[in-house]
Amino acid sequence: MGVRLVVVDDHRLLAEALASALKLRGHRVLAAAAPVAGAAELVVSRAPEVCLLGTAAPAEPGAFDPVVRIKRERPQVAVVVLGPVPSPRGIAAAFAAGASGYVRHDERIEGVERALVKARAGESAVAPQLLQSAFAELLHPSAQPDDEGQRLLRLLTQREVEVLVRVAEGEDTRLIAAGMGIAPSTARTHVQRVLMKLGVGSRLEAAALAARTGLLDRALPGPRGSF
Repeated sequence: MGVRLVVVDDHRLLAEALASALKLRGHRVLAAAAPVAGAAELVVSRAPEVCLLGTAAPAEPGAFDPVVRIKRERPQVAVVVLGPVPSPRGIAAAFAAGASGYVRHDERIEGVERALVKARAGESAVAPQLLQSAFAELLHPSAQPDDEGQRLLRLLTQREVEVLVRVAEGEDTRLIAAGMGIAPSTARTHVQRVLMKLGVGSRLEAAALAARTGLLDRALPGPRGSF
């Protein structure tokens, strides 16, 4: 029997694509909508079994406020978060708010489906190692965002910091290459290394993380190019 669910994401196209894929697999999607901020109202009005909630920045303050309201007003509804390559802080925040599961946004649709079914059954829909790291974060909170920014900055070379700055300013690979006087293939490699070191899955997530942690402010004591 398919899961009766609501799909919400800050990106409407992603919400609709997920909804279409899940419908094809026999699930009943009551609504697919954006942004996440309206998730609580939608869930309260539609009363699904599960809410699949997509977020690009799970560690952002207030990211899971809709989950808190959902669990307060519709405690029987299970919430599964679909998010980026997870950090313990982000997963901890999701579970602290009342989520039943966390699925990486690069997971195959079969993995998302399994998480929805497990959540409906009242089980935790998250890999054991991720759950362990989340509990560790809840028991022993890590450094404050400013300290996190300094830690992340130490992971990057000076060239990678400049690449991150350009990514945050919205430059694509061609512009990065031209601005730094390097080949597009080299620029692409730098970008991939930055994403890997920061533990994020996209340029947008890298820019959001840099802004949240104050990494860019620490990286730019003077005009760009003074590295």
